[in-house]
Amino acid sequence: MTTPTIVLVGHGMVGQRFLESLADRGVTERARIVVLCEEPRPAYDRVQLTSYFSGKTPDDLSMVEAGFMEKHGIELYVGDAAESVDREARTVTARSGRVFAYDTLVLATGSYPFVPPVPGKDARGCFVYRTIEDLLAIEEYAKAATTGAVVGGGLLGLEAAGALKGLGLDTHVVEFAPRLMPVQVDEGGGAALLRTIERMGLTVHTGTGTQEVVTADGVVTGMKLSDGSELATDMVVFSAGVRPRDQLARDCGLTVGERGGISVDERCRTSDPAVFAIGECALAVDGRVYGLVAPGYEMAQTAAAAIAGGAADDGFTGADMSTKLKLLGVDVASFGDAHGAAEGCLDVVYSDSRSGVYKKLVVSGEGVLLGGVLVGDAEQYGLLRPLTGTVPPVSPEQLVLPAGAGAPVALGPSALPDDAVICSCHNVTKHAIGQCESLAEVKKCTKAGTGCGSCVKVIEKLLPTPTDKGLCRCFSYNRSELYEIARTLRITSFAALLDSHGREEARGGEGCEVCKPTVGSILASLAPTIGLGGYILDGEQASLQDTNDHFLANMQRNGSYSVVPRIPGGEITPDKLIVIGEVARDFGLYTKITGGQRIDLFGARVDQLPAIWTRLVDAGFESGHAYGKALRTVKSCVGQTWCRYGVQDSVKMAIQLELRYRGLRAPHKLKSAVSGCARECAEAQSKDFGIIATANGWNLYVGGNGGATPRHADLLAQDLSDAELVCLIDRFLMFYIRTADRLERTSTWLERLEGGLDHLKDVVVHDSLGLCEELEALMAAHVADYQDEWAQTLDDPERLRRFVSFVNAPGAPDPSVRFVPERDQIKPDLTILTIGNLEGATSR
Repeated sequence: MTTPTIVLVGHGMVGQRFLESLADRGVTERARIVVLCEEPRPAYDRVQLTSYFSGKTPDDLSMVEAGFMEKHGIELYVGDAAESVDREARTVTARSGRVFAYDTLVLATGSYPFVPPVPGKDARGCFVYRTIEDLLAIEEYAKAATTGAVVGGGLLGLEAAGALKGLGLDTHVVEFAPRLMPVQVDEGGGAALLRTIERMGLTVHTGTGTQEVVTADGVVTGMKLSDGSELATDMVVFSAGVRPRDQLARDCGLTVGERGGISVDERCRTSDPAVFAIGECALAVDGRVYGLVAPGYEMAQTAAAAIAGGAADDGFTGADMSTKLKLLGVDVASFGDAHGAAEGCLDVVYSDSRSGVYKKLVVSGEGVLLGGVLVGDAEQYGLLRPLTGTVPPVSPEQLVLPAGAGAPVALGPSALPDDAVICSCHNVTKHAIGQCESLAEVKKCTKAGTGCGSCVKVIEKLLPTPTDKGLCRCFSYNRSELYEIARTLRITSFAALLDSHGREEARGGEGCEVCKPTVGSILASLAPTIGLGGYILDGEQASLQDTNDHFLANMQRNGSYSVVPRIPGGEITPDKLIVIGEVARDFGLYTKITGGQRIDLFGARVDQLPAIWTRLVDAGFESGHAYGKALRTVKSCVGQTWCRYGVQDSVKMAIQLELRYRGLRAPHKLKSAVSGCARECAEAQSKDFGIIATANGWNLYVGGNGGATPRHADLLAQDLSDAELVCLIDRFLMFYIRTADRLERTSTWLERLEGGLDHLKDVVVHDSLGLCEELEALMAAHVADYQDEWAQTLDDPERLRRFVSFVNAPGAPDPSVRFVPERDQIKPDLTILTIGNLEGATSR
């Protein structure tokens, strides 16, 4: 028996979902799967395409789990589009000349951007906004441009406008319809969206079309609009809708719709039973071509089920067109009968033009929720959409009123029936989510929350709450609660905190390896506020510290320590470089220039640390806090002082920030960087807080992370002055220190934070909780109280007593700390450790 071959043409989001559905049904184990992908990369998240301009890389956007293709034996040919189909011979010919025979052919060719047939549309400086390659081309061309125009004010058009604005261009949006997003929102919603977008500095032209792209020597110089006006612009981005890519189907004789789209039945079969079509290229049985990802996913699953055989499902007869997204920072959502087309329906509307909030619910005469439009505040979308088609448990008026206006009722997930679809991207119900214990389990088992992400908040509310959120066996409070207790009650010792707020069975004890360093960090970060001495090795504080803090140095694998002097912003004088070199030479230390733009010295015995630091402190160096959960470095590029691309003095800013936040104890280490232009040479978007210069000031990114689980930082605020930047970083850091869990990086904290980036903006930018003055005061106290820990240590003979290898033989060095030469330096002699470990061992 021969192995059947399934050929998939197109590898976008829907194509990848189809492959996953085949794998889930075991089809990949019994069939050969061939995928022809036109683009030069595998499937990526086109919904999040604009996040590229916020720091995500093409790899970050990938939809293909590492090893997926290999695990399931799928043959993927990237950059090799299908050129023709011979249905009689059942073969597909690719651009490369390869010919693939098929038993089943699946077309997932997607759509192409519609470009109005206006003169000049092909000039240099004209682009479409559809693929990663399009974005790369736009980004490159924008470097020499000052003004950009987007043709189309729909979903992708507004995303494209946001991208151009983020690239520093004066941006115009031209929309032929009388309002923005005419498909999704009504007149009132469009007006609210328009006001908000214009306040952001974009110029919007509605009710007019593009008549001509004006050029000079084949290069874009402007536009003529249908209302007779002219617009000067350096580049034009067309985002005026999409059309189904059905040419391959037309050429091989498949039935297509009068206005495009490959005709399919409810099983997604075309007019040829051996050929399926899914996603944006398909014309469904209800006569619609669906341009959203959720219907495409349903089609993918339907086709996979039909190909796998077995019991038939209900098929694909149509889909929910509800959508929620954030455009230019504005929440926009529509669901159900958003335009009130049903006979006899009624509108319940709340509008606040000052704040840019517009909410409309469409209900029947019997009170059934039919649909709605939300602009500026779409917080309730995740609950309202599943209630569509039912009578909500509270009046619609209460659902649209804001807090403080008419005592609104906040609907919880308990109001939703078990069969309510929570994740429309993957058609996951409340009942299915209820079978899981955590968000990670939900994503793994059901894929809910992995699409557009709008359902995540509701999913989190549906999950069980852990019964014990305590820090450890000694405290029933978590870290942030212990921080508030210590701050409010001005508790200055671990013993006092344990005895007053520890679990009953732990009071009077010594604590554990979890709570001691955690409380030690809390007390260190609050020291100037609660009246505690700032030196971490005085009194009880010394017993709370980790090994590294205990000796103000990082222990290495052979028991030696590293010495890391602070080099603010990576700037150092020749004289200081010479001092470091002389210290390394005189003490026989290994030297390494790090990615943090400083110089690490390895191989110091604990008893040598005071002598080494005496030399360094005398030369003007301070502790780099490489040993502590504290600020490590603020990297920088050379900025406008030296670089011809620089637009701000990044070195000066990096030095200012590093000196301001040095010694700041936090739940985890903190790293930062300042880039002098959008080229991002300092890699600021991979830091806990990163700064990128713009022509108008600074953009602040937060929550980035390198290491084993990299995460690009999110844009918190843009075009800030020096003072505004420092103020926002003060607030951000102190809010993080105040609310994060033990050993939680800012990246993890931000993802866990209820409300995420939006909530963080509300708190530290808009002061929604009224905390900003307090956060600023906490940081001011830290800055005023800072003292270098090594300078303090060297000034006190009593503090120096701890720096010995053996308490009973203070002058004796540790004989196990030895080194061997390598590349004109030293490295640990690990052989002696191995021999030492074998002594006393017995054979069995």
